[in-house]
Amino acid sequence: MFGLTECKRVAYMPPQFLDIKPDSVGRPIPNCDVYIIDENGAEVERGQVGQLVIRGSNVMQGYWNSQEITAKAYKKGRYPGESLLYSGDYFRQDNDGFLYFVGRIDDMIKCKGERVSPKEVENCICMAKNVSEAAVIGLPDPILGQAIKAYVVAKEGTVIDEKELLKFCMKNLENFAVPKFIEIIDRLPKTPNGKIDKKILVQKSTDF
Repeated sequence: MFGLTECKRVAYMPPQFLDIKPDSVGRPIPNCDVYIIDENGAEVERGQVGQLVIRGSNVMQGYWNSQEITAKAYKKGRYPGESLLYSGDYFRQDNDGFLYFVGRIDDMIKCKGERVSPKEVENCICMAKNVSEAAVIGLPDPILGQAIKAYVVAKEGTVIDEKELLKFCMKNLENFAVPKFIEIIDRLPKTPNGKIDKKILVQKSTDF
């Protein structure tokens, strides 16, 4: 299932499809329409990546006493008084109508003219030998736009060979998604609620 604070549930996964489409968050719930749009606001074709836009009775009208924030997340719909919620998330939808989360728009890395999901790269790295955790960030690069850097933590009592890890990434990722830099560290910085604090990693990478 998938949902947002602004609209509760958006998608549900019928049990019979759990094993067939394990990477999907499911289909849109009843009385909820979704659109996937490009940067110009046009709907994309099935299978293409774009921002998820949500319409339905489950969508709240806006943020209390926060007109500026509301204006960023909501746009007028085709009917009077209707609001469309712009999720800020990249999704794609397959030919059967199932939705797939790609990543937060704010988190996406633009490398070699392509959008790269840090989550996709992290998931790949975590499948490699001796890897416990990984965090991927984008760094300014005069040629690439953004260079991909991966911070990687080894499983306890093991050692990671950076060259072998890079080969693994080259074998399992698109060329534009392969990290330019890999750094092995003892542990990843975490926020008080246990999430990886990528702001610290960005600061660490830009301090010279």
